[in-house]
Amino acid sequence: MPLTMPPEWAPHDRTWMAFPPAGPSSEDLDDAGLLEVRRAWAAVANAVARFEPVTMVVDPSDVAAARELLVDGVDLVEARLDDAWMRDMGPTFVHDTDGRVVAVDWIFNGWGAAEWASWDNDQYVAAFVGAHAGVTVETSPLTNEGGGIHVDGEGTVLVTETVQLDPGRNPDWTKVQVEAELRRCLGVEKVVWLERGLTRDYETFGTRGHVDIVACFASPGVILVHDQRDPGHPDHAVSARVRELLTAAGDWTLVPVPAPAVVRDDEGWVDYSYINHYVCNGGVVLCAFDDPGDERAAAILREVYPGREVVLVDARTIFSRGGGIHCITQQQPSGRG
Repeated sequence: MPLTMPPEWAPHDRTWMAFPPAGPSSEDLDDAGLLEVRRAWAAVANAVARFEPVTMVVDPSDVAAARELLVDGVDLVEARLDDAWMRDMGPTFVHDTDGRVVAVDWIFNGWGAAEWASWDNDQYVAAFVGAHAGVTVETSPLTNEGGGIHVDGEGTVLVTETVQLDPGRNPDWTKVQVEAELRRCLGVEKVVWLERGLTRDYETFGTRGHVDIVACFASPGVILVHDQRDPGHPDHAVSARVRELLTAAGDWTLVPVPAPAVVRDDEGWVDYSYINHYVCNGGVVLCAFDDPGDERAAAILREVYPGREVVLVDARTIFSRGGGIHCITQQQPSGRG
């Protein structure tokens, strides 16, 4: 059946998230570290809940812990979990030709079978969420994650070569085959291939190049682009190449969003990015880094998302685990049927 993915700024019925479990992906954390991670996830959920309903998938063993940190407006549903990156393990919601919501269930294999990842439970979360949402589930043979795509709702999707063509994900797929499956599942006509993601994303806990930390549509014809202005940071060259590729690929307005001033942490080069924000009904939940650049980024987003309230939430703990606010949220668009 023909499917079309609406843009993130279209009306939502709700946001889906997952509560960080005390499971395989948290084995490196002590009790205090796990609590810090859970508080970071909860802060995002509580911020989104100001604008629209939020449903949190929670491992049965963690229900009490989740309820303690979440506001009353956040609904809980129970399912076994390995990790908490709903954008990636959860479904991508789209519309069918009658405007009804459909959940696309990509194959999920822990970001290309990353050594640290476990997905025994998470590979079933997309189907679980789709069933709980009461919508049809469309299965895809493509190994893919929601963080690896970004659409404008008018026929274009941004992707990266190191995700959809990753040997750990789709070793036998060609660009032509990937594009055909993206057209089938997302209703896109144009696939814009960026070469890669940010540097840190290829290290431990990385996704090997998700696009949603590099560039995203803010409206038809407008793309926000991560702008690393420190020439000593390896992402300075990455940012320049992304702008070059996007300029060559279409007649868009590119809006550079300067990276935070901090460039390193205890692990090396950071990939702190304001691109990894989440657009919800009437609001934008934006990553903050206790950095002078936070307010500058908020001002830019207020311009490109007029009429929406921009809320800053500290995302440093989330980034330390390998992603950002966009990575832990997934929108369920309103149906038109």
